[in-house]
Amino acid sequence: MKKIVLLLLALFLGSFAAESYAVSEAGVLFLMISPGARAAGMGEAFVAIADDASAVYWNPAGLAFQTGREITLMHTNWLPQFDSDLYFDFLAYRQNFEGLGVVGVNVTYLNLGEQTRTDETGNELGTFNSHEFAITAAFGTRISENMSVGIGLRFIRSSLSDVGAGSEKGDGKANAFAVDLGWLYKASFVRGLSFGANLSNLGPKITYIDAAQASPLPTNLKVGVAYKVLDSEFNRLTVAVDFNKLLVVVHKDERPPDPFYKAIFTSWKEDGLKDMIYGAGVEYWYSNLIALRTGYHVDNEGKVNYATFGFGIKYSLYRFDFAYIATGDEGHPLSGTSRFALTIGF
Repeated sequence: MKKIVLLLLALFLGSFAAESYAVSEAGVLFLMISPGARAAGMGEAFVAIADDASAVYWNPAGLAFQTGREITLMHTNWLPQFDSDLYFDFLAYRQNFEGLGVVGVNVTYLNLGEQTRTDETGNELGTFNSHEFAITAAFGTRISENMSVGIGLRFIRSSLSDVGAGSEKGDGKANAFAVDLGWLYKASFVRGLSFGANLSNLGPKITYIDAAQASPLPTNLKVGVAYKVLDSEFNRLTVAVDFNKLLVVVHKDERPPDPFYKAIFTSWKEDGLKDMIYGAGVEYWYSNLIALRTGYHVDNEGKVNYATFGFGIKYSLYRFDFAYIATGDEGHPLSGTSRFALTIGF
């Protein structure tokens, strides 16, 4: 039996990394780690804003209202409380094609560090590195002056181990494909009000060993609303609220998990709204130079509640963003987690 202690710890704590989406219910939970320091500073409430290159993740429909080209890069050390070598990187790019729409791509990468392999008696057999990544191509276009839709196509690669356990024929490597569907509406009846929705990670289960042990992808529905309280030349203030629900059903008996096209309906009957996760945030910009952000994230089911803070500095084509999670509990896995991002528009 191969023991991968840190890796298993990282996967278990992936529930926190993914804001406590049930780790026992889905695979490749790194897909739920929210990228971007800007959104992170706002309590991860961004689906109804999605106005920069990170919209490829948050809501591909948001691409449709953007112009020009932009690239954003983010890095964060993951689960710093454990002094581990885990880190998470994110890169996104978008470009407008006049008369057609806006195309975006992103890459997310989670490094799970170096693992030690042992045999059944505990003898070390060497080390190996584990990682997971996803590449997404997205497209957003307007269907009216105030409404847009978007789609994202994602390739997922999970490389947890180069061998299986015991007599298992497979190994800890797997590929999967997923689709995102986004919608964004900028209300004509109230200036500055917008609504957004993103149904993400629609796709078949991911298989490491055999089909009988396949895990569903973390299909998630995110809906939200945002409102620009102030929108003047020197002062802009936006408030946003997001609601998330994981659309995954894993049965307690020996039945396999529901396929994604069934779970998007049966998950409501199974869990109702009790597993809903909420995020709310505020962003203030002064003269398009300095931004201050704060937010709060609530997951009552997973008992994960925390405040977020952040700021941004913009100069010419460059924007630097920083976000910090304040859990109030030094022992919390996400306590002290910081995100740094650089965005360049051109």
